[in-house]
Amino acid sequence: MIWLILIIAFALRLIGLNQSLWLDEAISANVSALPIKDIVTNFSVNDFHPPLYYCFLNLWQNLWGKNVFFLRLSSVLFSLVTIYVVYLIAKRLKNQNTGLWAAIFLAVNPLFVYFSQELRMYAMATMWLTLALFFFLKIKDGKHNSVDLFLYNLMACLAFHTFYGSIFLLAAMTIYSFFKSNKKTFLLTNLGTLIAIISIWPLLKIQLHNSTLSLSHVANWSLVLGKVNLKNLLLIPLKFSLGKISWCPKYSYYLIAGIWTLIIAYFLSKSNQKINWLKIILILPIILATLFSFKSPLLQYFRFIYLLPIITIILSINVTPRRNKIFIGGIYLIFTLIYLFNPHFHREDWQAVAQTLHPGQNVYMIASFSDPIKFYQAEVNIIDSKTQTPTENNLLVIPYGEIIHGLNHHQILTELGYTQNSENNFREITVSEWSR
Repeated sequence: MIWLILIIAFALRLIGLNQSLWLDEAISANVSALPIKDIVTNFSVNDFHPPLYYCFLNLWQNLWGKNVFFLRLSSVLFSLVTIYVVYLIAKRLKNQNTGLWAAIFLAVNPLFVYFSQELRMYAMATMWLTLALFFFLKIKDGKHNSVDLFLYNLMACLAFHTFYGSIFLLAAMTIYSFFKSNKKTFLLTNLGTLIAIISIWPLLKIQLHNSTLSLSHVANWSLVLGKVNLKNLLLIPLKFSLGKISWCPKYSYYLIAGIWTLIIAYFLSKSNQKINWLKIILILPIILATLFSFKSPLLQYFRFIYLLPIITIILSINVTPRRNKIFIGGIYLIFTLIYLFNPHFHREDWQAVAQTLHPGQNVYMIASFSDPIKFYQAEVNIIDSKTQTPTENNLLVIPYGEIIHGLNHHQILTELGYTQNSENNFREITVSEWSR
């Protein structure tokens, strides 16, 4: 039965897998095409993520090429491994039927499906952390051996080297272990995290310095990272329940999303002594990240994707009777299908933008946001609108990301004597023509 669930999960994730890359995905694709040495020594110092995922993607790209479908297929495979491990964890906690329902919930969860298709490090990090949770469960129960300890520490190390945000779940397991385990077990379960931090510290130190500079030099960069506010906190449970879809009027969206999220929260909160430890490990990462975000903001919901497997495990145990399980899984599936079959909810359509451009054409935009154009139409000339003043009579402008940098191209160009002739929209991307 678990293999049938995995096959269905795989089929779901193939739908729309070839849709356009958005900005961050294009960065992943372009960076992974660099030699591994350049990824580590040149790119990573100005990035805010560890280099392991990009290095893996470099090897994957060498095998399958730069085709978007095959690039994203790596994340699909990571998600399938995660679903299987969730099955094993829930099965170990209760029984096989519970394991199957946990796998079903995760397989059709709309947000997990979305990130299972994304060319970013989150699916890989979630896989490592879910594997770490599996071995942590064995260690917690005292039914482990030296191999389990080694594999837990290996997964912890790989997770941190894939995504720094993994530290909050690792810290949650560390805190629990500190209070519930003997001293020796506590020390042995933290070797992997310690090795990961020490081994990457020279790079991490530079990245922290550069991120501080970005926060001070880029007007609204903190908006991207996720400041501590009520909206960002509420978006975590809302997006975990509905995924990336939204609609207007907004009041109906918040009404439906709120009711559905409260239903999920109700089942998560049901008392069950057997999994209270799991609830602690679910809540602690968000608390720790919130506290950390007062100093360095990172409270965006997608940075906690690794908590979705824990949520589905708790649901598989707490949701009874069977008809309620069918209800939860069915609603998840409906939201997933709405996302998959409605292009309105898909990613930014940079591919369509690139098809309107031709080699040698000048495009005015913020250069640091031009990776999608470089991926789809490498021979276009990108003119940095942050540093260059236009001189030609006819301009093509892509104002993407201006709000983050505090720019207003409309005001700037109008003051220079330009008039806007046309404007086209490509799913969250605006392309406008100006002349004087």
